[in-house]
Amino acid sequence: MRILVINSGSATLKFQLFEINSVELQSVARGSIEARGNYAQATLNAFAQLSRLAGETWAESLNAVGHRIVHGGERFVTPTRITPQVLREIESLSALAPLHNPPALEVIRAARDKLGGGVPMYAVFDTAFYHDLPEAAKHYALPAAWTQRFHIRRYGFHGIAHRYLYERYAELSGKQAGRIITLQLGQGCSMSALHDGRPVDTSMGYTPLEGLIMATRPGDVDAGALLHLLRSGISMDELDQGLNTRSGLLGLSEISGDMRELLKLEAQGHSGAAPAVRAFCLRARKYLGAYLALLGGADAILFGGGIGEHAPQIRTRILSGMEWCGIALDEAANESALGVERRIGAQNSATDIYVIPVNEELLIAREVRDHLAASGVAIS
Repeated sequence: MRILVINSGSATLKFQLFEINSVELQSVARGSIEARGNYAQATLNAFAQLSRLAGETWAESLNAVGHRIVHGGERFVTPTRITPQVLREIESLSALAPLHNPPALEVIRAARDKLGGGVPMYAVFDTAFYHDLPEAAKHYALPAAWTQRFHIRRYGFHGIAHRYLYERYAELSGKQAGRIITLQLGQGCSMSALHDGRPVDTSMGYTPLEGLIMATRPGDVDAGALLHLLRSGISMDELDQGLNTRSGLLGLSEISGDMRELLKLEAQGHSGAAPAVRAFCLRARKYLGAYLALLGGADAILFGGGIGEHAPQIRTRILSGMEWCGIALDEAANESALGVERRIGAQNSATDIYVIPVNEELLIAREVRDHLAASGVAIS
């Protein structure tokens, strides 16, 4: 049995082909494609790469395809087989995740055109992990008439990544319970507080705009400032575009939303890069402090995502000076942890600190496999 996972992000398309051997999943081929705004073409490029990596007949033994969908709203809380009706419902949520749901729909349709209707496709939702957030964390302090009519609540995002960080840490450490803070830092950024594997709070909310500073999204911003912009003549479409594509690190630095580039520019003395990087780290520290208070301390802090996995100096800036609460980095281990799985906490650190490269595709494949098995499909 083979399962293909396609993971469409806000800038790239990742893919991974898995083979099931004795219920275990083995990666056969994987890759990443720069989408450049054309996700249908990126899907075709991914299929061409698969033919080179896994042979021209790779699709003949394909049993299912899993797709990552960022926003599943209130309905989609488990892996769901994709039907025309499901596609329409995912599309109806596109305004809430404009950088993610529309590209995912493009990918699903392109994959269906290429593979035909004989291969079942499943959607696995980022928001599902946060479906049962505690009531106090789930709701905004808005009039009930609004929240009930328009289904406004904190949905949370990056759930697949945060769940992977926790589950992989449990495998590495042998600890199945505890107070865990997970940081998924990439083009999109979020943080979650987990207790015994269940989220008790997360930084993103109704949409992926809330919370940490991101590449082109602002994170937390006073709603009054947005009302002022609208009253001052900024159109709704311009506000939407500005919040999603021109804010965050790009807005602060006025030159780039790419942390790699900003760190280089900061070292060269660029006037906009340094304040952007400082603001990014400050916001993350504030959330970390809040989650330490919420959980009563942390047994582990886990870093994932492009920045979390590849930027030791950012990890240092977020965690430095926190020895008072039992958090201490091993500087040498931290500096050498570049895209690899590694414990980076000092020996005297009361809190485990790990870098864990996130493999969302593996978790999605597991979800699809388990769904097939529960449906009576023989797994071998």
